[in-house]
Amino acid sequence: MPGVAWPQSTAQPRPKPAGPDEFAVTAPVSIEVNARPIPSFDTRDRSHVRFGSLEYRSGLILTSRFRGFGGLSGLRLDARGERFIAISDKGGWFTGRIAYSGREMTGLAEVEAAPILGPDGKPLTSRGWYDTEAIALDGSVVYVAIERVNRVLRFDFARGSTRAHGELVPLPPAARHLPNNKGIEALVLVPRGFALAGTLIAISERGLDAQGNIIGFLIGGKTSGQFGVRRSDDFDVSDAALLPSGDLLVLERRFSWLGGVGVRIRRIPLASVAPGTVIDGPSIFNADLGYEIDNLEAIDVHVTSEGDTVLTLVSDDNFSMIQRNLLLQFTLVA
Repeated sequence: MPGVAWPQSTAQPRPKPAGPDEFAVTAPVSIEVNARPIPSFDTRDRSHVRFGSLEYRSGLILTSRFRGFGGLSGLRLDARGERFIAISDKGGWFTGRIAYSGREMTGLAEVEAAPILGPDGKPLTSRGWYDTEAIALDGSVVYVAIERVNRVLRFDFARGSTRAHGELVPLPPAARHLPNNKGIEALVLVPRGFALAGTLIAISERGLDAQGNIIGFLIGGKTSGQFGVRRSDDFDVSDAALLPSGDLLVLERRFSWLGGVGVRIRRIPLASVAPGTVIDGPSIFNADLGYEIDNLEAIDVHVTSEGDTVLTLVSDDNFSMIQRNLLLQFTLVA
């Protein structure tokens, strides 16, 4: 995204043996991330590449010997889809670069892990602030939502990159009353050129209003207030991103012991987002465990030099041996 001070790695490689707690590193460290390609999104038919409005481009399974790598819950890319800022739900930054061969991702390079620092300059984890679940960019400013305590922090990356201290963002009183494990899960900063320019859109995972709609907020900008997202088929919100056209893409997931895991993306006109409204839109992508999915928690959009609109999805492995960190890319074709 133009204007952001994309971090360049200046960290020293972590000495071996590793420290006792890599989930909360106290300073930036360089790490190695291994990537294994996913040749087909459909586990049953490698020739199947079209999924709703999306066409599969490439995917990677990410692993690392760095014990704190994982829990990826938010991602933002630069305009070229190369440099990234990601967050872990354990209160950490991951920055680096996606490497490509043609249109296919091949791995991650120059990866750095760093603690997310609170207003006091100490790692968020030192005050028990976990579940950093969503990220948004506004030039060199990075916003991070902390679900467990229902707070949003603002970081000026022009002042120290991942070493910047977070500043609390004033939130509507209702945001503080969201369920502490179903709170703000998606953040989108509306750029110039749209009616909501400068507004931070925050959507909860499953904070419900009296009508059963998922609660969202418009923060800052010229129009602030609360709105709803129509909930259906037991899906909860896991992230959101904005298309160049202005449509809002809402990434959702569901899990049940009988129905298994499901993922979908809804496309919603940004013009429909306003205080007091309930927004809804058609699903453009649906997938279950017959496909290469996991706990997908992050989505972002960039446009290639060839004019392709590319969606990047990331999964959160919850630091579990039976889950995976996936990095997937699709072209929006309809």
